[in-house]
Amino acid sequence: METVEISNRSDFALWAIQRAQEIVTVEGATFAIAARDMNEEALTETAAALGKAISDAMLEVFDGLIGD
Repeated sequence: METVEISNRSDFALWAIQRAQEIVTVEGATFAIAARDMNEEALTETAAALGKAISDAMLEVFDGLIGD
């Protein structure tokens, strides 16, 4: 993942949109496939992975806000 400098609200909005697209493309797709297949085990695993990806993205931006 490349480093992005967020210096204003517009930069943050753009970053959030791009990260959300990445997360939905990867994790959301596997979650949807598990739901379609009605695979309870895969559904549980992919839901957890989706939640983790969202949490990781939030921590990623939070860590960037903390000064060195």
